[in-house]
Formats: sequence, structure tokens, C-alpha cells
Amino acid sequence: MTANEKAIGLRDALRGAADVLQSAGVPDPVVDAELLLAWTIDPDASRGELHAGIIRGDALTPERHATFREAVARRATREPLQHITGTAPFRHLTLHVGPGVFVPRPETELIAQIAIDALHVAAEPEPIAVDLGTGSGAIALAMATEVPRARVAAVERSDDAIAWTRRNVRAIAPDLDLRHGDLADAFDDLDGRVAVVASNPPYVPADAIPRDDEVRLYDPAAALYGGADGLDVVRVISRVGLRLARPGGMIVLEHGEWQGAEVRGILEADGWLGSATHRDLTTRDRATTAVRP
Repeated sequence: MTANEKAIGLRDALRGAADVLQSAGVPDPVVDAELLLAWTIDPDASRGELHAGIIRGDALTPERHATFREAVARRATREPLQHITGTAPFRHLTLHVGPGVFVPRPETELIAQIAIDALHVAAEPEPIAVDLGTGSGAIALAMATEVPRARVAAVERSDDAIAWTRRNVRAIAPDLDLRHGDLADAFDDLDGRVAVVASNPPYVPADAIPRDDEVRLYDPAAALYGGADGLDVVRVISRVGLRLARPGGMIVLEHGEWQGAEVRGILEADGWLGSATHRDLTTRDRATTAVRP
């Protein structure tokens, strides 16, 4: 460190970053500043560890301060936080993400939980679960790690996304059966044998442009938009699910908060039984389930 270079205290660095992000319209500027600062200190550091460092009066070296300022500048352009750090949390997992793959959201944890609960009570010694359009692999990897006796398979069509899926599968659950292809004709070897069919499909209507820059500008369009009413892929998954599921098998689908009734209608028209819509932690309708007759 030269005479002109000075360390900067974590508290001051955090305050300045939060001001920059707030001015840029970032929804949670303090939280994002904390996460970026913790990542700058150590990619594995938590916000709690950052707060402890602030209390101790820790400081950033000039080199790390430069890295932090660069990260904050990127976030101020509304580049997703997860693209900057390269990871996204999902339940107990840390997933690698970046350009070309949909960043998993907290609300999708509900879909994973419903699927995991169904696998836990499945009668088979080795129940089969599939994740259709797996993206980063979030739902499939949650099922595989939280229900070790399950046999989990996943399919992803996008060339860009599956590069991230493969990386996550190698790191977390190498035995997961990952396939590159279209969910519409996937898993013909599993017809009539699947206990749980899970999916977070694209469900945004074509003319409903997301308001958040992070979504509109960075999430892949193929992972967002599902046709005029947003439910084109849901219709395909309903039919594919009937082919895959064994009698009594469950389907669980994520959807928008106003789409529950329509999704139930699609499933019931195809012959699924007992359709029900479930709310996420914000009390919004988020998932619909049904059972194969």
C-alpha cells in the first residue's frame, strides 16, 4: 500500500454503496450492498460475518475496495446481483448461475417443498421424480439432495442454460439423470412410472413485460414467456405429465398469482384429479397440484 492508498472501513464502504444503489432504483439497496460487500471480502462470507466485521472496525484494502466499487457499479446498471457473484441460494443449496439461465427465485422453493413432501410419502423404495425445464437445476437438485432414496431426472432444452445445469449437477448431485432436449417428448423410458412431475415453466403472458430490469433485460425470454395467456407450456406439461406419472402420481406447477384457476382448469380438462392451488409465503397463489387417476 502506498502513502496515497488508504484502507476504507467496512461501515463507510457499505454506506456509500447503499447510497449509489438507492439512487439507481435498486429495490433493496442496503441488502444488496451488504451481500456484495460480504462477497468481496470472501465469496463464502455471510451477511452476519460482514456485520461482525463492521462491529470490529474492519477495513477493505484498496484492491478489495476497487473490486467492491466495480461490483456496485455493475449492480447500479441493474445487472442481477446473482450474475455479479455468480451464485444464487436455493433452499440449502448454492447454485452457479449467470447469463443464459433463469435465476431461481425464493417462491420456487414452495414447488420444491411440495415435490419433496410427496416423495417422502411415496410408497416405492426408490420413487422417481422429474423436473421439466429444469434451468439451473434448482428443483431437481433440491429433490435429489433432500430425498436421497429418490431417483431424480431433469430435462433442459436451452444450450446456454444446460451449461449451468451441468455445472451444478456435477458439483451437487452427479448421479442426477440430466438430459438435453425438449420437455414435450422427454423421458419416454419413464412412461407411467413417475411419482412426482415438477416444473417451473415460463408463464408470463406475451404482452405482460416484466417491470424489473433484472428480469426483463437479463432472464432468458424462453424461461419467461408462455404465449398469449402465459400457459402454452403448462398445457404441454399437463399432457406430458399424464404420460409420465404412475396412478396416484402428483404434478406440481409454478404459475403467476392470477393463473391458479386457469391452471386447475387445464389439468382437470386433461383428466387430472384433485387439483388444488397453494399460496407462497407472501400469500400469493403460486403452485397448483393434481393427482394422476
